[in-house]
Amino acid sequence: MYAIVNIQGHQFRVEPESTLKVPLMDAEPGSIVVFDQMLMLSDGELVSVGQPHVTGGSVTAEILGHGLDKKIRVFKKKRRKNYRRNKGHRQPFTEIVIKSITA
Repeated sequence: MYAIVNIQGHQFRVEPESTLKVPLMDAEPGSIVVFDQMLMLSDGELVSVGQPHVTGGSVTAEILGHGLDKKIRVFKKKRRKNYRRNKGHRQPFTEIVIKSITA
């Protein structure tokens, strides 16, 4: 069984007991969150596609913790003008584990 769910504006394919890195959420580690914007649900044989959401469907997850992703470099340069800018960025994320999918 799997579902495609909208979590903070991003679509994720989730299965029970799977771990995901989602955009940073305002919740404490160890708390339970429910995502009710389910876009698609499949139980192996039957596929339900919502228009835009599957009615009555929800995904329950537990927050494991918060962190920062790997650093990326943002480098700008204009040739022959002695212009160089070098910046780094680490995107914050929340790690969650999917507990259950209900239809």
